[in-house]
Amino acid sequence: MTLDAFARPAGQTSILAPTRRAFLVGAGAGALAFAGGTARAQTAAQPFSAWVVNFRARARAKGISDAVYDRVTRGLEPDLSVYAKDSAQPEFREEIWQYLNRRISEWRLMTGRAAAKENAALLRRLHGDFGVEQDVLLGLWGMESAFGELVDDPDHMKPVFPSLGALAWGEPRRRSYWEIEFINALAVVQRGWASPEEMRGSWAGAMGHTQWMPEVWLNLGIDYDGDGTPSPYSVADALAGSSRYLLKRGNYQRGLPWGFEVRMDGVPEQAADAKTWRPVEEWARRGVKPAGGGRFALPKARARLWAPVGPEGPCFLLTQNFYAVRSYNPSMNYALAVCHLGDRVLGGAPFITPFPGGERALTLAEIQDIQRRLTRAGFDTGGTDGRVGNMTMKAVADFQRRIGLEPNGYAGLDVLAALRKGR
Repeated sequence: MTLDAFARPAGQTSILAPTRRAFLVGAGAGALAFAGGTARAQTAAQPFSAWVVNFRARARAKGISDAVYDRVTRGLEPDLSVYAKDSAQPEFREEIWQYLNRRISEWRLMTGRAAAKENAALLRRLHGDFGVEQDVLLGLWGMESAFGELVDDPDHMKPVFPSLGALAWGEPRRRSYWEIEFINALAVVQRGWASPEEMRGSWAGAMGHTQWMPEVWLNLGIDYDGDGTPSPYSVADALAGSSRYLLKRGNYQRGLPWGFEVRMDGVPEQAADAKTWRPVEEWARRGVKPAGGGRFALPKARARLWAPVGPEGPCFLLTQNFYAVRSYNPSMNYALAVCHLGDRVLGGAPFITPFPGGERALTLAEIQDIQRRLTRAGFDTGGTDGRVGNMTMKAVADFQRRIGLEPNGYAGLDVLAALRKGR
């Protein structure tokens, strides 16, 4: 098999497919056409069945055997729902404090602490072998699959070949990317690492506990649990492979924290642009101070200053390891959520400085109360387990719309109060 079969798609800068960015067309009128009962994508020049026949040569040229190609594509139908899964306008827009509150919920912290306890020996071994701190690995695991809770959830994880096939066939903006990942997924099967049926993931093909794309599985996967096969569905393999990713593609530095919460009294706001690297001691000379007082650890470490909402909110000195996390998903808010979630799972405190206009996160009991009251009022939350997923957010937005609040889908104190008043 040629090395090209395992290529990293050009322009890929993170472990994930562009699942949080707007690369897909909408599935509104005109997005799809049907001819003779065969689905056509918006810009496809041929029906899917013809694309499968013609794409065989591409796969064969990359070393994929006809037997594997037939095994995967026999009876394969494209999952047309992928074209609507990512759009330029997200359904709900969140302030950063809402984003953090929803992802660093009491339910997720409880789940994470139980996972950390259960996997304590594994986390110590990973730290010894790779040097990636436990808080970072726990934060990634918690953000990507809620510590494994979503790995087998049929509402979140679907067979990847119908999704990747649809994207490789008919997604116009990133078709070459999806074609390569479709071939990479075929290569996973050819290596004997998984059957097509076992490969389940997000609509974009990201799989397992830490959501590997096929290319990452092939090039960075590790058989860390010793069963003979690297797999994102193994906790040990997933965390080891993601450790390798952070080291090789994020330039993670052993022994370095991700950053520090700080105060920037008297420091010009424009200095907090998260662009300029300076030693921590230089930032201190310029007036940046630890938010909790005292002196900085690691004064020689290089860091950037970031004020997500301006100097009146939490501010941070960010080291290279924050940007290693950001290499996983190119979003500052995502990286901050990963790092803070991991800290909190291991017993760290909330940020010292509150976000202006923000509010505390609701407790698990309060979220469950909201879900129960919404359900009784006829809004489907998808359950009352205290997890806030898309169904709960939609139910909240529908309730907000009914009572005249901004329908932002955030289950906050105002929604709880309104429900308890019987509105």
